[in-house]
Amino acid sequence: MKAIVYRDNGGPDVLRLVERDLPVPGPGEVRVRIAVSGVNPTDWQARSGAAGPKRFPEVTPHLDGAGVIDAVGEGVDQSRVGQRVWLFMAAAGRPTGTAAEFTVVPAEQAVPLPDAAGFDVGASLGVPALTAHRALTVAEDGPSRLRPGALDGRVVLAAGGAGAVGHAVIQLARWAGATVVSTVSGPEKARLATAAGAHHVINYREGDPAAEIRKVAPDGVDIVAEVALGANLALDLAVLRTRGTISTYANDGGKPVELDVLRNMVLNARFQFLVLYTAGPEVRAAAAEDVAAAVRDGALPVGEEHGLPLVRFPLDRTADAHRAVEGGAVGKVLVDVAW
Repeated sequence: MKAIVYRDNGGPDVLRLVERDLPVPGPGEVRVRIAVSGVNPTDWQARSGAAGPKRFPEVTPHLDGAGVIDAVGEGVDQSRVGQRVWLFMAAAGRPTGTAAEFTVVPAEQAVPLPDAAGFDVGASLGVPALTAHRALTVAEDGPSRLRPGALDGRVVLAAGGAGAVGHAVIQLARWAGATVVSTVSGPEKARLATAAGAHHVINYREGDPAAEIRKVAPDGVDIVAEVALGANLALDLAVLRTRGTISTYANDGGKPVELDVLRNMVLNARFQFLVLYTAGPEVRAAAAEDVAAAVRDGALPVGEEHGLPLVRFPLDRTADAHRAVEGGAVGKVLVDVAW
């Protein structure tokens, strides 16, 4: 089979297209013929060494993807063969991710994909959707699971609504019944956040964004899903309600975070820092179940018309796909794996 590998940490040029033997699923595992592989910032961070040195002599990257189960290991129901699935955390703690014609994952990390949902949708879930779910389910007085109605009466602020996680926050929050506000940096990203389903979209570079958000949420925002905590903290605190939650999954721009302790004490503010690797298996499993339910309801479409443009590369140009993600490509970067 064809696979992308790297043997040393470094820039995109360390990625190589090679031939490898077909993997064999072990007990509790499934083998998936990959149709589309999704690329996330964490993938290039792992490749570059920014997330720490690689753990295996050779690594096939990418956590997310979608395809069809073509073999199962001992203890896995044989009826799963032929099932369309989306994968999450495929390369987490393992040397083989989804940038290959076939990969092997634990059976629970291959989630059934409805026939109505294309492989593009499946490959775009994983890290963005599970991260969004976590961001929306950590509030002290909020739900720990998502379903229609779970966020009724709540206001969610999706910072950076044109990004992959921000897009998933908008879609999941709206599916769960929240009023969704999104902040963006310009008209094009505003168009994307609106297409994703945000009820209110505000350009944080113009006018008084805090006042505009307070018009929507006079009592304050319940949950902020934050992509750039250092840059946006002042705005977040200006609109956060008492006992509100700031869920931060990134600090784009790298601006240092300085906390006014007294102000946060008075607000009883909750900060939840999150990353999927250390969230725990129960949290990831619950998120996968809820995301799967949202997919069945048609709540997580992708593509330009749904606010998440797709940027595509063939398998032999995976290095270019990494360059696109590192360069801040707007939308979701996908790698098409030839069948």
